[in-house]
Amino acid sequence: MQIHAMLKLLMFMRLFSVATSFAPYNWNQYTRQFITTLATSTSKESGASELKSEPRSGFARQLLNFALASPLWEYVLVPQARASIVKTAEENGIPWMKSKKWLESQADAPWNDPNKDIDLNDYQFPKYYTKSFHAYSEGNLGYDAAFEQELASRAIGARNFPKFKDRGEDVFRGAFEKALVDLGARVASGGGHDIVIVDFGCGTGTSTRRLAAQYSQATSLIGIDLSPYFIEVGQILLKLAPNAIRDGGVEGWITNVVPDSRIQLRQGNIENTRLPSNSASVVNIGLVLHELPLYAAKEVILEAYRILQPGGQLWISEMDFESPAYKAQRDNAMLFSLLRATEPYLDEYADGMPELRDFIVSVFCGHVEKNGDGQGFLKIAAATGRHYVLIAQKGDANEFHGENEFVQDLRFLEDGRYALEDTHLKPWESKEVLP
Repeated sequence: MQIHAMLKLLMFMRLFSVATSFAPYNWNQYTRQFITTLATSTSKESGASELKSEPRSGFARQLLNFALASPLWEYVLVPQARASIVKTAEENGIPWMKSKKWLESQADAPWNDPNKDIDLNDYQFPKYYTKSFHAYSEGNLGYDAAFEQELASRAIGARNFPKFKDRGEDVFRGAFEKALVDLGARVASGGGHDIVIVDFGCGTGTSTRRLAAQYSQATSLIGIDLSPYFIEVGQILLKLAPNAIRDGGVEGWITNVVPDSRIQLRQGNIENTRLPSNSASVVNIGLVLHELPLYAAKEVILEAYRILQPGGQLWISEMDFESPAYKAQRDNAMLFSLLRATEPYLDEYADGMPELRDFIVSVFCGHVEKNGDGQGFLKIAAATGRHYVLIAQKGDANEFHGENEFVQDLRFLEDGRYALEDTHLKPWESKEVLP
C-alpha cells in the first residue's frame, strides 16, 4: 500500500515532457527549473513560513489545480506515468509485462471465473478507503491495483536504489527489518500457546511472506487487508508458489514465492480485526499509517494493543516527516503537492506525527493494566535517511523498565543530525546525474 508517493510527480513531469519535447535543452534541466520557478513564485506570494504541502495562491496553485482537475489526468498523465514505471522496471531486470500477463492468465484464479465476481456490496468499507489511491481511480478496490502492487514495489525500489537494480526493494525492506532487530524486536513466546504474528494492511502479502521467512518460530502469520482484490491475488500467489522469471523465461512471478501453511491472508478491517484479545505476539504495521486519516490510525493502534498479549510488541515502519530529507521535500510546496497528490491523507499524517506518537505512548506506556500487567515501553529509531521504525511493547508483569526507559527516541544524534544519511534517489534526479 505504501510505494506510490512519487507517482503523481512522475505523471506531472511526463505531461510537461510531452508538451516541451521541442525544447532545445535537456528535460531534466527543464523539470528542475520548472519546479524551482513555481516553488519560488509561491514562496514570494504566500511567505515561505506558511509553505507546507500545497501552493497557497498564485500561478503555481492555479496550474496545479488545472492539471489535476482536467481530463489530462486520466487520459494522458496516468498512461504516461504507468509507461514510465514499466520502462523503469524492465530496464532494471524486472519482467513487469511477462509477470503481469502470467498472473492475469491463471485459469483457476477467481478473476477468470465469471461465477466468482467480487460484489463490493458484500463488504463494508470505511468512507476514507473508497477514495482514489495511487493513481487508480477505484483505489485499492480493483484487480489492476492488486496485480500491480508487487510489480510497482519492485520498480520503485529499483528507481530509488539504482545501485541494486531489481534488488532495490529488498534493500529497502531489509533496512526496516534490520532496524527493528537492532532496536530490540522480539517475538514473544506465547506462554505455551500459539505464537501469532499479525500483519496489518498486508496488501498482497509481500510483508507477511517476509515475516514468515524471518521468524520460523511463529506458529501462525495472519495478514489482514481491506481490499478483497489484494487478498485474492495474495492467496493465489501462495497457492501457485511460482518461481521468479529468470534468464528469459516466459512464466513465473517477479520473485520466488515460497508456500507456507502458517500464512493466512484475510480480508478485514484492521480497526476491528475480530481477533481474540491478548492473542498476538507481534502486530506489524508497515507503511500503512500514512494512508489513513489520523482518527483511523488511532483506532488501529488501539486494536493492535487489544490483541497483543502482555509482553507482545507493536512494530511500525513508516515515513518520517521529522527527518531532514522529508522535511525539505515538504517545505517545497510545489514538489510536495505533486508527491502527495495520490496519497489523500499524507498531509494529515505528516502534521499528525507528533500527536500519533504521543497517542501510542499514552496507550502503551501511560498506565498499568487493570489485570496487573507491568508498564510497557516505546522505542523509535531511523531505518533509512527518511524512514523510522518504532517498537511499542505491551506491559508484562514479569518485566519492569525504569522511568527513563519508557520512551526512547534514537532518531537524532547528539549534534542534532539525523542518525542515518539519506541515500534515496531524489524524485527529480535520474541515474545519469548520480556520481
